[in-house]
Amino acid sequence: MEEVVIIIGAGPSGLATSACLNVLSIPNIVLERENCFASLWRNRSYDRLKLHLGKQFCQLPHMPYPSGTPTFIPKAGFLQYLEDYVSHFQINPRYHRFVVSASYDKVAGKWQVVAKNTLSDESEVYLGKFLVVATGENDEGFIPKIAGLDSFGGKIMHCSNYKNGKQFAEKEVLVVGCGNSGMEIAYDLWDNGAVTSVVVRNPVHVLTKEMVLIGMTLLKYIPRKVVDCFIVFLSKLSYGDLSSYGLPRPREGPFYLKDLTRSSPIIDVGTIEKIKKGEIQVVPAVMKIEGDYVHFSNEKMNRFDAIIFATGYKTTVLKWLKGGEDLFNDDGMPKRRVPNHWNGKNGLYCAGFASQGLFGIARDAEYIANHINAIVQRK
Repeated sequence: MEEVVIIIGAGPSGLATSACLNVLSIPNIVLERENCFASLWRNRSYDRLKLHLGKQFCQLPHMPYPSGTPTFIPKAGFLQYLEDYVSHFQINPRYHRFVVSASYDKVAGKWQVVAKNTLSDESEVYLGKFLVVATGENDEGFIPKIAGLDSFGGKIMHCSNYKNGKQFAEKEVLVVGCGNSGMEIAYDLWDNGAVTSVVVRNPVHVLTKEMVLIGMTLLKYIPRKVVDCFIVFLSKLSYGDLSSYGLPRPREGPFYLKDLTRSSPIIDVGTIEKIKKGEIQVVPAVMKIEGDYVHFSNEKMNRFDAIIFATGYKTTVLKWLKGGEDLFNDDGMPKRRVPNHWNGKNGLYCAGFASQGLFGIARDAEYIANHINAIVQRK
């Protein structure tokens, strides 16, 4: 089967790219390995999830949120928005298509994608002038190697499989990872009666969602360095010095670190108050595990019934993409820095790899569609 553009992945990145191409009347096909679009949001996110950024930074191209939508949108509201988006732009992903390989045929000047139809168990071949990798950064849950982890007798879970803390009531639970998922899961565990500890290894910025909204708005008009100083000032006013609680503040500003290292500040949902009250414990890096006991870098150890890893994700692009060395590094992430990360050779693109959330996804999709349109129009 031949199309002008082949898009791999029906998450927000793939949907946004398809919509932008549809607006420009450029034929495209979306291949998705799961049985639905936005499977990460539907099936691999916790119940209390809410978009931490203001809605103006979370909308996809060509379709703003309806009037009356709250500034910070809950998971169900965002999924409904995606349902409306898919319907409005007439996006029809092909589900149950597990991509086995994608390679560029120099003679034909086309990308060849081999996908397995997991329903029929048959292989299908797709040809396209352009290939968009829209599987994103959060493709496969990552659990770090820890000495003795296989000896742990309790429950081990990646946060992508966490829904809520009901099953952990009155259990001793360790959350490894203090990003936004880790901190919010720690709060949810506490809220469901778990005795909760969270691992914090490095200095972190703690902000409210309102602070982030102010900062992102100011970045349109004011240099990043000035915005960082102002937002850190607001954080200090609100939270004070958290270093005595195991949460030292970095020297560099939150937006500088986001651009430099892709790491986001903690957007507090109530976890910090519980940490201050001693109701959620902060512990340092895990050194090793012996049975049900976890040893920490401060030479202390605690017993736990469960460990939840909020340690991020890794991409699986390099398992199936052949010939994308100019665009992706050895970790399957773009070689070039934002905003020049999305465009490779021979009609290869990537969407959703900017570590800038839905805002970055929307920008990628528009860049890619406009670039493809310019090439098509020249011919």
